[in-house]
Amino acid sequence: MMWIKIYSDLTEAITTLGENRANTIYIGQKKLCLAVIDKTVVAIADRCTHNGESLGKGKINFQGEVVCPWHGYRFHLKSGRCSANAPDAETFPVRQEADGIFIKV
Repeated sequence: MMWIKIYSDLTEAITTLGENRANTIYIGQKKLCLAVIDKTVVAIADRCTHNGESLGKGKINFQGEVVCPWHGYRFHLKSGRCSANAPDAETFPVRQEADGIFIKV
């Protein structure tokens, strides 16, 4: 795994992703769901572990979970934990530094 710069700063991330919105991005062959929650960029795999739908198409609720648009399974964006009886989603570390925002993939 390696750290890859994805945004110059938090302002660029918010402008690109919006706040409290699920987004799908590709980094190499990885398809990720990114969001800005509480001024922090978070990343999980963009695949519902229940039935494979894109989590980037989902909505984010008040608990910081992305809700799968297909069957309503909820995944916490910081931990990847599923609220139902399905495997947790893979999470990816994100760090915010003075010279940018980086993700480890």
